[in-house]
Amino acid sequence: MKDVPLKIDAEKCTGCGVCIKACPFGALSLEPREKFDLPESRFKRIVVVNDACTGCGACVPTCKFDALEVIEVERVGGSRVEDYRGVWVFAEQRDGEIQDVVYELLSKGRELADKLGQELAAVLLGSGIKESAAALFAWGADKVYVVDAPGLKEYNTDTYTDVFAHLVEKYRPEIVIAGATSIGRAFIPRVAVRVKTGLTADCTGLEIDDEKKILLQTRPAFGGNIMATITCPDHRPQMATVRHKVLKKVTPDPSRSGQIVEEKMEVGDVRTRVVEVLHEMQNQVNLAEADIIVSGGRGLGKPENFKIIEELARELGGAVGASRAAVDAGWIPAYHQVGQTGKTVCPKLYIACGISGAIQHLAGMSSSDTIVAINKDPDAPIFSVADYAIVGDLFEVVPAITKMLRE
Repeated sequence: MKDVPLKIDAEKCTGCGVCIKACPFGALSLEPREKFDLPESRFKRIVVVNDACTGCGACVPTCKFDALEVIEVERVGGSRVEDYRGVWVFAEQRDGEIQDVVYELLSKGRELADKLGQELAAVLLGSGIKESAAALFAWGADKVYVVDAPGLKEYNTDTYTDVFAHLVEKYRPEIVIAGATSIGRAFIPRVAVRVKTGLTADCTGLEIDDEKKILLQTRPAFGGNIMATITCPDHRPQMATVRHKVLKKVTPDPSRSGQIVEEKMEVGDVRTRVVEVLHEMQNQVNLAEADIIVSGGRGLGKPENFKIIEELARELGGAVGASRAAVDAGWIPAYHQVGQTGKTVCPKLYIACGISGAIQHLAGMSSSDTIVAINKDPDAPIFSVADYAIVGDLFEVVPAITKMLRE
């Protein structure tokens, strides 16, 4: 039998197969007993477990013959939970430029590592990116693992998964965090499966449990109506992806230095090849990076009325945002959407015009430094997070603010 966290008692197993349906990972199957060196039995088949087993125990209560038992086995690479040390941050780069979310993750990673008394490392994958590694020390990294290979020039899910999983299995970090970006969401879950651990996606908060010294991973659940705190006590590494703009960046310290570890790896053939990269909306303001955002919602009434939102944003030098209701109505393109299913933003100034404040929208902008809400409904939920509340008709208030700025 495989060295997996499920023991099957060959003498008790009748080969009924009931447990197979209970396994969510497809780790169980029926095989003829004659294939194995087993004691004689009147039963012709036996349940066999493969290395997809995670030891979740879902199959155990279904067995009426007590033939199944979850046991403690050695972890990835022959190591135990106690053998995993260190906090890792995936240093995402695009066209050689480190993404802003990495600095947020390093800032929080430094805090987590200090609480655990461990080192903080960044992992940088790409081609011609060695010079970018040193800049990560200023944001708190003690060490940077660099894999510089021509096959990593363009992002590819297969190659990134292979390389990152290899590094995890070799160095065994205790915590791995990455940005919940299109890249992070694509390959980090695959890494988690590859190294047989859990993953909490789209986190909005990370902390260390003072007593158990494990990672507390907080994320919205049930449509954003509650905040769930998730832990991974029995498997390593503890892995999470974190939304951009929900963590605060520290002030970088250019005097910091650290160790750069260059890993030489062969990147083999892949199933897909990048032919061309098209950069759409190059002239659009990036909501996630904007310092000032003026957003419109259902209260605007029709798409033509977004003109007053655009005028105010132009005077302030900011970007135009929108609620999901406005986007769903077809009044404005989806890349303007702010909220749980849109962009998570943290500008210095956020002005919400005609937005009631559904919890999904609040989840995407409530961490803004200053929030101004304009709504004619004095009981609108948006006022609960607003620093300045203006109860009035947005068609009078917004043009008046724009006129004042022009004068």
